[in-house]
Amino acid sequence: MKGILKLGLLCVAVLIGVGAQAQPKRKAPPKKVNTKKSVPKAKVETPPVVVAPPVVEKDTIALAAPEKTRRATTSVQGDLVRDKTPLAYDHIRIDDQVYKQIVWRELNVRERINLPFVYEATEDNGSQKFFNILLRHIKDGDVTAFSGVNDRFTTPLEVDAIATMLAGKKTVQRIPDVANDPTLSLGLMKDTTIRNDFDDRTITSYRLKEEWIFDRETSRLVVRILGIAPVKSIYNEDGSFRDSYALFWLFYPDLRPYLAKYEAYNPRNMGARMSWEEIFETRYFGSFIYKSTINNPFDKPLAGYINDPLMRLLEGDNIKEEIFNWEQDQWSY
Repeated sequence: MKGILKLGLLCVAVLIGVGAQAQPKRKAPPKKVNTKKSVPKAKVETPPVVVAPPVVEKDTIALAAPEKTRRATTSVQGDLVRDKTPLAYDHIRIDDQVYKQIVWRELNVRERINLPFVYEATEDNGSQKFFNILLRHIKDGDVTAFSGVNDRFTTPLEVDAIATMLAGKKTVQRIPDVANDPTLSLGLMKDTTIRNDFDDRTITSYRLKEEWIFDRETSRLVVRILGIAPVKSIYNEDGSFRDSYALFWLFYPDLRPYLAKYEAYNPRNMGARMSWEEIFETRYFGSFIYKSTINNPFDKPLAGYINDPLMRLLEGDNIKEEIFNWEQDQWSY
């Protein structure tokens, strides 16, 4: 009986296995295909940290700011000088230039006729001393200063270079900190910037570079100033004169419109005040010739081949007379 029961259970198990194999297999769902092209992600690079260099303040020319008056300082209306505009030069063709010489002059401010160059008054537009007028327009960027090594206007100078030239380089020194240590018992110190003050009294002369041209069209001798250079004198410790040199050169045609805005000191002419531009154009100054292109193949100043100062002055007068005689020889009487 037990054998028949085991046989029946075995048959049932076989039938169940055959039925399981007969059932159809379920298909797996299709995998989703990504048709989009995969774009690699760009690498985000962290920019390097750039440390900005310390800001170095440029040196500048030390000039006192002009203090404008709050009330009228004159009862006369208008200002003839500051309203003037210099006239343009006449055009000279190269074909009409039948004679040309270049002359270098030196203008000594200690001569009586040149005392307006050291006039020390102050007006609404600042100091009226001629050297301070030049520095003001250099500082404002109106005119360009060129190196005094040569007079050909080849090397422009920055304002900070001129400031260093005038007063020297700045130096940092340690001094007692009186503000935080009034009794100086704590020994507190602080850094302070020290520099020398420029003494404008050392500007004792100015050099002028000018050309003398005979214009055939107008039949006249024309003089045109090309450049102006302030000359600084160097003295020994005992006060004796050592040497002098040109600080920088300024191109006069660039400077001319600004000189027309300043009134030159002239107490002897109350009827017609003159500007600095008129001072130069009318030749209202005293000077002597220290170099020229006449009989000078080696391009030397008179001091280069004449040792006696008195003879150099006489030679300068001879140069001036030679130019004058050349013009006179063109006329028939």
